[in-house]
Amino acid sequence: MEGLATTLIALGCLFFAGLVTDLVGRHSPLPRVTLLIVVGVAIGPVGLDLLPDLGARGYALVANMALVMIGFLLGGSLTRRNVRRHGRSVLAVSLSIVTLTLALVSASLLALGVGLPLAVLMAGIATATDPAALVDVVRQTRSDGRFTRTLLGVVAIDDAWGLLAFSLALVAAVALRGEAAPTGLLLAALWEIGGALLLGAALGVPMAYLSGRVAPGEPTLAEALGFVLLCGGLAIWLQLSHLLASMALGATVANLARHHSRPFRAIEGIEWPFMILFFVLSGASLRLDSLDRVGIVAALYVVARVVARLGGAWLGARLVGVDGTRGARMGLALLPQAGVALGTALVAAQRFPELADTLIPVTVSAVVLFEVVGPVLTRRQLAAVGECAGSAKQRPDRIRAARGA
Repeated sequence: MEGLATTLIALGCLFFAGLVTDLVGRHSPLPRVTLLIVVGVAIGPVGLDLLPDLGARGYALVANMALVMIGFLLGGSLTRRNVRRHGRSVLAVSLSIVTLTLALVSASLLALGVGLPLAVLMAGIATATDPAALVDVVRQTRSDGRFTRTLLGVVAIDDAWGLLAFSLALVAAVALRGEAAPTGLLLAALWEIGGALLLGAALGVPMAYLSGRVAPGEPTLAEALGFVLLCGGLAIWLQLSHLLASMALGATVANLARHHSRPFRAIEGIEWPFMILFFVLSGASLRLDSLDRVGIVAALYVVARVVARLGGAWLGARLVGVDGTRGARMGLALLPQAGVALGTALVAAQRFPELADTLIPVTVSAVVLFEVVGPVLTRRQLAAVGECAGSAKQRPDRIRAARGA
């Protein structure tokens, strides 16, 4: 009973901390995502060590619920209208970033003397982006416009390319270790991506049919939450990407439903408590003792990833005739990295246990850094291109950009 009481008290205090970060975020240039990560570092093992042990299952539940909600909201940006208007830019920027990240991160680590399998795996992990942080910054700043919609489109498909790139890196690392390259790994990767898209579309059709027939308010919330969690749970059970499945679900509803805005508004109304726990627990996962051993590798990984994001976005923008400076700004806006990177690092560590002592601390420390600094840079880029619809004091009530409003 004492453990339960401690956990409930801690959760209550964390929700109040989320309220404070929201208030501070309105009156400062710091996004609330960054503030929540800092709170997590401060009350985690690195700082005051005040958090009760929620266990791996507790963290996984919170993280996955937050990610499937974010995936569903991001899928709402993939309407036919947005794809027609920004599809070429989205594909060019996302592919350029992923390709350059793979090349530059692996080459940089190899130059440092890191082994080829580890360099390839770290390059695959580096391709992941955090959609939750970007969506929250867009919501907080009420940003809308071509830059914002392209940014949301890139982050919506970025993890698909990232998962494929990581799967290829995993296959390459296995081959480099002297084993025959397992075709099964590549087929599993294709199933994880393709199956997720099929699952999201299959559940999206009945959800789109119901969206105009279920009354607004609590019935709509029950419908939306039921479909989103069902989609995430089935994806995990079938060993598919739950993030991509929920994105496909959102995209299907946004394109087929007559009253497609209702379920998105319902999810927006309840996701913030899960986001608070997700970001605080992400910050609390930092461990300085393991970072001491891999400091140089982690520093080079961070620098190489930043340069690859800048260069890749600049090149992708130039290929479709967009101003290179605007493209570089998009690269800076795409720096946040969280759940998908940690997930791929854990998969790599399970496959290569001898590399886990480097893979995990480098990824965790980089994720915390990118989650603290990344949202600040995202916010600055949105302000620089003039697409913030108001000051930080204004609290949005929906993600207009995500649905092409």
